[in-house]
Amino acid sequence: MPRKKCEILVINNVAQVGLKRFPAEIYSVVKESKDPWAILVRSQDLHKYEFGPSLRAVGRAGAGVNNIPVPALSKRGIPVFNAPGANANAVKELVLAGMLMAARNLPPALEFVSQQKASPELDKTIESGKKEFAGFELPGHTLGVIGLGKIGSLVADAAIRLGMNVLGHDPHITVEAAWSLPSQVRRAASIDELLKASHFVSLHVPLVDKTRHMVNAKNIAHLRHGAVLLNFSREGVVEDAAVLEALESGRLKWYVTDFPSAALIGRPGVIALPHLGASTGEAEDNSAVMVVDQLREYLEHGNLQNAVNFPDAQLPREAPYRLAIANANVPDMLGRISHCLGKRKINIHNMLNKSKGEMAYTLVDTDSPVPAPALEELSGLSGVLTVRYLPVHG
Repeated sequence: MPRKKCEILVINNVAQVGLKRFPAEIYSVVKESKDPWAILVRSQDLHKYEFGPSLRAVGRAGAGVNNIPVPALSKRGIPVFNAPGANANAVKELVLAGMLMAARNLPPALEFVSQQKASPELDKTIESGKKEFAGFELPGHTLGVIGLGKIGSLVADAAIRLGMNVLGHDPHITVEAAWSLPSQVRRAASIDELLKASHFVSLHVPLVDKTRHMVNAKNIAHLRHGAVLLNFSREGVVEDAAVLEALESGRLKWYVTDFPSAALIGRPGVIALPHLGASTGEAEDNSAVMVVDQLREYLEHGNLQNAVNFPDAQLPREAPYRLAIANANVPDMLGRISHCLGKRKINIHNMLNKSKGEMAYTLVDTDSPVPAPALEELSGLSGVLTVRYLPVHG
């Protein structure tokens, strides 16, 4: 680490419990900076932001990174960190609330009561009107969960504990997620199979090209009549026009979403919430702590965890000098790095190389200092994006 304090620019309100994890002797946490070492952000749109030459990393105190120009930062060798799972419990609880609101017809029931006026007939009016809002209980009904990451797994587990049957579909499930998934979850081979068998369907996938309009006019027709669709994932995952048509036909009874749009607001059968998924103090604290710790590990030791555009890469410190190199995933990069150091009689104590798509990342620990000419040569290698020298003494 350099002796000069690292400026961390904080955009939006990030929980203090996280910001306090930046040691004051190393970092300067600021709200304004023309050229920070790292940026910590929540919802601010950075697509038109002018990033300075000193920028090393960007951290998102949350899960989604749609507000960050990830491809442009990748070209500069800058990792973008997020905090997956930090808000998982908050979202899980909101999904459960959405299911209960739909099953017990709570939105129209609340509206009915709010419209009543005090009168001697109030008790009688309420008693006679409540039959319009009779609902059903969750046990025995089937919940289909599309996307079985941290949130999807928690939702599945909670539904099972409530006595529901659970179907799951996730063709890209990780080994870690599979281990945490309750054994009672039955696998659906396709989205269509899941839609056909479920009374409730809950979506928990990121918004990428493959998931845009994942629920659409074609496959929404597979739903059971009177089904409930819950979207606490991302707005574009569901095609609004298809949902409205399904609500009008009665195939869908309720659409519960955390992403209100102009087309949905005020429409019968739509329960729209103002993006409350991560809006708890606990979730904000968890996200801030998680992303700050990840930023520190990268800035101080070059270790990577939960960078959406870089591979995970952790190498314990066993030598006093470290190189952290971001490069294009091309052949013979390790050979060229080793040659550059070897011809200067710099012994490599340990080395780690990981790749993710077109991006690769290399950590090199050496037993002796790496001189400036070697750093310049490494930086000039074809395909190298960034080279950071991280001696343990800082």
